[in-house]
Amino acid sequence: MTREPLSPAQLEAALRAIGAERYHNLHPFHRLLHSGRLNRGQVRAWALNRYYYQSNIPVKDAYLTARLPTSELRREWRRRLVDHDGEGDLPGGIKRWLKLTEGVGLDRQYVESTEGILPATRFAVDAYVHFVRDRTLLEAVASSLTELFSPTIIAERVSGMLANYDWITAETLSYFNARITQAPTDSAFALAYCKERALTVEQQDAVLDALRFKCAVLWSQLDGLYLAYVDPGLIPPGAYDPGAEP
Repeated sequence: MTREPLSPAQLEAALRAIGAERYHNLHPFHRLLHSGRLNRGQVRAWALNRYYYQSNIPVKDAYLTARLPTSELRREWRRRLVDHDGEGDLPGGIKRWLKLTEGVGLDRQYVESTEGILPATRFAVDAYVHFVRDRTLLEAVASSLTELFSPTIIAERVSGMLANYDWITAETLSYFNARITQAPTDSAFALAYCKERALTVEQQDAVLDALRFKCAVLWSQLDGLYLAYVDPGLIPPGAYDPGAEP
């Protein structure tokens, strides 16, 4: 039976339903993190591995920017590069994340080397960068739509970590201050782009699948952290080992 394309409002509702089911705020590792049930080493492992994701966001955005067909669209997406890489004396998200890793007790040079990240982290993040580089432009834009749901997880993370870890300060978590306003702006543009251009059933299915893929990228990173640092505690060779710290 032939399906009819969704209306723009129906497409948005379908996208939001995916987030409600699959966004990584539901992952057990995040529930432990936000409720204060992780120890210092486990929090450090999260911050260290998340750096690899953060540092690759402008890489995937550079790929996407280069594919946009108009100056107007490129200017809009280029703003994301500035948000993460910074500009002039204005620090971007990568530097603010390094401040977070230092705040939880990690050596900056070690973090930037990415030597201690989990294989699962590297595979997931690299797959995301390759997806944005290689798939259609519509799918690449749609994969960013997890930002629709990030304000909720940011609020949970900041309030939960400040309430439950007396060794973490508001300054340590300052990375998230900018994202509270940046993420809604970014997601509004990407959502409007997809609603305007995903007109056929095939295009809409691709948009929905792209968001499912991105949710899986985020979820699989937390799977790796949980298996290595919570249960059963199988830390791969070469990965950061809290038990080996002096």
